[in-house]
Amino acid sequence: MSKEKPTVLIVEDENLLLAAITKKLEVTGITPLSFSGGSEAIDYLNSHPELPDAIWLDYHLKDMDGLMFMGKLKENEAWSHIPVVVVSNSASEEKVHSMLALGAKKYILKAEHRLDDMINGILDLINN
Repeated sequence: MSKEKPTVLIVEDENLLLAAITKKLEVTGITPLSFSGGSEAIDYLNSHPELPDAIWLDYHLKDMDGLMFMGKLKENEAWSHIPVVVVSNSASEEKVHSMLALGAKKYILKAEHRLDDMINGILDLINN
């Protein structure tokens, strides 16, 4: 089921980065759904039947961490199939392994990648 314009749900609590990601996705032809907290994003998923094509998830959020967010996705059968890219400033081997085990498709360190590269990674997930 391919849509004309894909949507990406962004969960990022750094407001400047959230704004930059949102703008960059719009320019790339993607509809961004931007949230600064995990609870807001879960509420959105609960109240909107049309699911995003992918989720951009910051590991460290003010209201929950990436593991809690992934756990909530896994609890809902419909949500468990949405590809998730975890984007973080920290990546211990244990953290990366835990997130991938919960179903994340990629784990990207912010410091090692340009915003364009991260967005291309999400586009690859949506298009495959």
